Order: sequence, then C-alpha cells, then structure tokens
Amino acid sequence: MSQEIIHVYLMPGMAASPLIFENIKLPKPQFKIHYLEWMLPKENELLSDYAFRMSKKIEHSNPVLLGVSFGGILVQEMCKHLDVSKLIIVSSVKSKQELPLKMQLAKSTGAYKLVPTQLASKIEVFEKYAFGKTMAKRLELYKKYLSVNDSKYLSWAIKEVVCWEQQNPPKGIVHIHGDKDPVFPIKYITDCTIIKGGTHIAIINKYKWFNENLPKIILD
Repeated sequence: MSQEIIHVYLMPGMAASPLIFENIKLPKPQFKIHYLEWMLPKENELLSDYAFRMSKKIEHSNPVLLGVSFGGILVQEMCKHLDVSKLIIVSSVKSKQELPLKMQLAKSTGAYKLVPTQLASKIEVFEKYAFGKTMAKRLELYKKYLSVNDSKYLSWAIKEVVCWEQQNPPKGIVHIHGDKDPVFPIKYITDCTIIKGGTHIAIINKYKWFNENLPKIILD
C-alpha cells in the first residue's frame, strides 16, 4: 500500500516571497511542499476576510499549515475556515498578549499609521547610503526575499499585526521561536519550542534545524 502524502503549505512573513523557504527540504515522497504568496488586500479589507480568500488557495484536505511572522498570524486566521492536521507558526505570536509592549503602545497611540511604508519601494536609495557591512548585508537580504513593496499592502499588514485581537491560541498549535528574535522578543512568548541563537529570520539561517525537526513535529 502506498504511503499517503502529507501536504505542507508554507506562508512567508510580511511582504516576503516563498524564497525564504528555499532551503527547507522534507523527505519525499512522504511530504509535498506547497508555497503560498501574498495577495494585495482589498480596500479596507479585514484580516478575517483576507484569510478566507487565502484559504481558497488550499487545494488538499487536512493539510499542514506553517506560517512565518505575520504569515503565522495569517495561517491562524485561515484555520478558522479550514480543517488542518497541524498548525505551525515560526517567529510569530499566538495572541495579542504576546505582542511586544512597543507594538501595544503603537496600537493605543495610533503611531503605526505614521510608518513611512512608501519607502519600501526605495531600497536602492537605502543601498546607496548604506554604510558598514551589516547594513549592506541586510539590504541584500531585503532585495532577495522581499516580494511585495506596495505601500498600501504594507500599511494594511502593519495595522493588522499591531491591532490583532486574538485572545486564545488555536488548540494544538505548534510555536517555534528563536531566543534572539528582536521583533517578537522571547520574553513575551509562552509555550514554544525554542531555537537557540535563532533570530526573526531563523527560517532562513537555521534551516538545518527545521529540516531535521519538522518531519518529527508534523508527525507527532
């Protein structure tokens, strides 16, 4: 009897492309990876409605959903419209209580509305004035992995993260988080599997950990 294939859908982080998963490998033929990509939101679209639209891109029953950062928030919303066999989030949050204080403050003050998202399309300008190897290297990462630089999308995405209202995590969710994540600091995160030395881009630079552990996590 042939082994049933487990379909794994991967959702990248805010504005990122599926290229962030380029080094993620799961054993064949047991697993088949499918890549999800960001769509532009409709005018004043709620995250719940966006998640419903995105859920229509899932073509298999009882899949595994894995989302990174804002993609982790999105897959949690998608699961409200789908039956999944496993829900995994990486470098993300499970409830509004896990958002860092600066994001909670940005919500209460409305400061998130002031982020100059229109500059996202001006990476070449930043690159021209980037001093030091660290900044130059970071810009190279942005150029490689950023797929959406639409300012309306970015303003929408930032608002939906900061104003996310989920109180209770979905039952059975698996949370993987780096202990050096500067975006969602580990001190605010509960009930997670910790990657030592992992930053917010652990899915990229800790891919060996994921390749070793994801199959076990999915089958558990």
